[in-house]
Amino acid sequence: MSDSFGKGHHLHLIDGSAYIFRAYHALPPLTRKSDGLPVGAVAGFCNILWGELTKSGREVPTHIAVIFDFSSKTFRNDIYPLYKANRPELPEDLRPQFPLTRAATRAFNVACIEIDGFEADDIIATLARQAVEAGGACTIISSDKDLMQLVGNGVRMRDPMKDKTIDRDEVIEKFGVGPERVVDVQALAGDSVDNVPGAPGIGLKTAALLINEYGDLETLLDRAVEIKQPKRREALINNAELIRISKRLVSLDAHVPLDFTIADLSVLEPEPEALLGFLQEMEFRTLTRRVSDRLQVEAPAVAETPEPKAAAPERLPFDHSTYARVSDLPALHAWADRIREIGHVAVDTETTSLDEMRAELVGISLAVDPGRACYIPIGHKQGGGDLFGSTDLVPGQLALDDVLAVLKPILEDPAILKIGQNMKYDWKIFARIGVTVAPIEDTMLMSSAMYAGLHNHGMDTLSETYLGHTPIPIKPLLGSGKSAITFDRVAIDDAVKYAAEDADVTLRLWQSFQPNLHRAKVTTVYETLERPLVPVLARMEMHGIQVDRDTLSRMSNAFAQKMAGLEDEIQTLAGDRFNVGSPKQLGEVLFDRLGLPGGTKGKTGAYATGADVLEDITTLEDTYPQGAQLAARVLDWRQLAKLKSTYTDALQDHINPETGRVHTSYSLVGAVTGRLSSTDPNLQNIPIRTEEGRRIREAFVAPAGRVLVSLDYSQIELRILAHVADIPSLQQAFRDGIDIHALTASEMFSVPLDQMTPDIRRRAKAINFGVIYGISGFGLARNLRIPRAEAQGFIDRYFERFPGIKEYMSETVKFAQGSGYVQTLFGRKIHTPEINAKGPTAGFAKRAAINAPIQGTAADVIRRAMIRMPDAITHLDAKMLLQVHDELLFDVAEEDAAELTRIAKAVMENAHHPVLTLKVPLTVEAGQGLNWAAAH
Repeated sequence: MSDSFGKGHHLHLIDGSAYIFRAYHALPPLTRKSDGLPVGAVAGFCNILWGELTKSGREVPTHIAVIFDFSSKTFRNDIYPLYKANRPELPEDLRPQFPLTRAATRAFNVACIEIDGFEADDIIATLARQAVEAGGACTIISSDKDLMQLVGNGVRMRDPMKDKTIDRDEVIEKFGVGPERVVDVQALAGDSVDNVPGAPGIGLKTAALLINEYGDLETLLDRAVEIKQPKRREALINNAELIRISKRLVSLDAHVPLDFTIADLSVLEPEPEALLGFLQEMEFRTLTRRVSDRLQVEAPAVAETPEPKAAAPERLPFDHSTYARVSDLPALHAWADRIREIGHVAVDTETTSLDEMRAELVGISLAVDPGRACYIPIGHKQGGGDLFGSTDLVPGQLALDDVLAVLKPILEDPAILKIGQNMKYDWKIFARIGVTVAPIEDTMLMSSAMYAGLHNHGMDTLSETYLGHTPIPIKPLLGSGKSAITFDRVAIDDAVKYAAEDADVTLRLWQSFQPNLHRAKVTTVYETLERPLVPVLARMEMHGIQVDRDTLSRMSNAFAQKMAGLEDEIQTLAGDRFNVGSPKQLGEVLFDRLGLPGGTKGKTGAYATGADVLEDITTLEDTYPQGAQLAARVLDWRQLAKLKSTYTDALQDHINPETGRVHTSYSLVGAVTGRLSSTDPNLQNIPIRTEEGRRIREAFVAPAGRVLVSLDYSQIELRILAHVADIPSLQQAFRDGIDIHALTASEMFSVPLDQMTPDIRRRAKAINFGVIYGISGFGLARNLRIPRAEAQGFIDRYFERFPGIKEYMSETVKFAQGSGYVQTLFGRKIHTPEINAKGPTAGFAKRAAINAPIQGTAADVIRRAMIRMPDAITHLDAKMLLQVHDELLFDVAEEDAAELTRIAKAVMENAHHPVLTLKVPLTVEAGQGLNWAAAH
């Protein structure tokens, strides 16, 4: 293992994105016997990677990485929007193998690198350049022609499929020119696969002849008028700019900003448990034996025959021609009969809006068996693609009342399971027309329970990953921009294919996920923390919260005046007028005009002026007082601008004209830890640490004769930390009701409690909460505005005083590295796919792994409280309105406020029982008032 890179070192860069395509097309297909998952490309990838790690002789790498494309859109799309526009859709059996190759890379303990905005080739070019400049050598494991421009000066390529080295001679054989002129030839010849335009009628051979004759592309274009062949001359003259654009497209960026060094890419021994576990899961028997022999460990058994799996669905192909349009009652009754016969149905609604409180129902889709689905159009209007078409309904649709007469008994039948993807949306749509859907299953929440941290849980992702099928996209149906239409204007024939497929996909996902919940040991999590919360949140969202528009308007005006004053102050400090809201102009003022240190430019050429940069500048008051004051005022201005645009202005637009209330929408899968997030509007991030932020809550008001009651867990995450890290002194302090921050300060700084100063307590508080989030010495130094060494000293002393916390962190990371996930005290799994990564990614992954069980347990506690709350307060004139972090907000009649507070407090403080017995009590602080600010 090497901790540096220089002369004598050899970096191997594996082009992961290109290689998986190569392996897929070159190797015979292979499926996992247990469930039919396609893994042929993954098998080829693993064999190549293992070969690289076990090489001998001069080919032995000292450093290695696998490079992947992050996404299809990069900076080249800004240069030429049609770049790669002609690329065909991925084969269905290849799509699910992409995430598996990344998992394989991590299992082999090899760096897995991808960077948003850049292609894998750019990252390879950058690392190759750095390797050579450091005095080392670099071998690129790929046969991709686009990388051949890098060959030479210590960089070479090797085709792993043919085990053939690609040096200068091979590049000349391919392109007719040396590596230094490859981009010139490519710019002329273009590339139909990547949609690089090039010069019409000029291929590789002609391009090479021209470049060899004229020396380089610019000389050729400057002297194009001299070319005798008319078509060739016209192609160059008429397309000169397009050719230059093509050269920019094919030229690799060898200066991609990296947050790691080559030294971070040292070859490491694989962890036997992690690697063999992955290979066993993939059922790669031969490679498992080879690896176990090499690592001298016993090979895990790989079953020769698949273990029987209950309810494993047959992988039928998706055939849109089999989907039915239901336009008469006899057909609808036939579907209803089948639903009653089997006892379940996948259901989905199509509407005119994502806002459930304003959306109009357009149609309902049902699926009863894989491949057997239908769509019931109800509200499609004349006028096709014209947003302003007729309001008349398209003929041949059933009336909503007739549909509900048949479906409402089914949707409300406790003996029939209703299956949905993001069921909360459909639940609310049906509730608005008088239908209470129950019982429910939700494939989105099943996925979250099993795969939190591995991927998002949208239907398209789940279908592509677990069914190998890409659903029909909605955008081509609705269009975009000014020409966009709503679903009620979509032609019914197109709607049938799209909507019925959604129901079909949902049913197949349910059949796949349902038996796997038990195998993943998350059935309890799903059934007690996920699914029961759907109707609770739906009812909260539908009720909404009253917001006073006049209060918001007054705040907006006040913020605008204060911002104007700050702008004058900022421009006076700058010595000139400029747009305070322009990061580019601000950067020029700070680093060019005022000459402040620390200016760094991004790939756009503008200085970075984020909050962290400005906060650092504010600490320079002794040496750069003018710049420090300017940065502080800009931070103040930005905070006001955000409050105004995000809340006081935007909240007015979110007031529902029919209810007069704001109806936020909660996501149960917004955070991997189980914490809820809210959107449209986001009420989770209203700042409460500043006076202006707290004032926003004054606009959330109680109706006449009622009050708002707030109940907030007190330091719940610190209490959970005291429990899981088993810190007796902290546990006793919580039991005795002692100020935990003062106690920590006393323990760390040897200051008696009766002599505690606010500053010492503040430092202890910052450390207490910082430790939960894995704060570094640098981060604590920034928060407290103290030297980094002093901040690190605080953290070191903290761990010395509370060694159980350090032990908890170490054990949690160790568990995550071995298992690939961490767990909350209630059994929620949070996967940590980057935990064995290298470089800065590893630090972030470790901090997330340490925090997740604590934050996730706190999230589970409040979920349990919310699920129990409706039954506990059903006899009171009260409604649960909001959940924000560790707080629940209620709207209650004045005469019931005291009783609500007593009951809700008890529910929250005992929400962990009987599943969990904590060594510390949970306590809840309560308040009430005519607005949210007064109640909190």
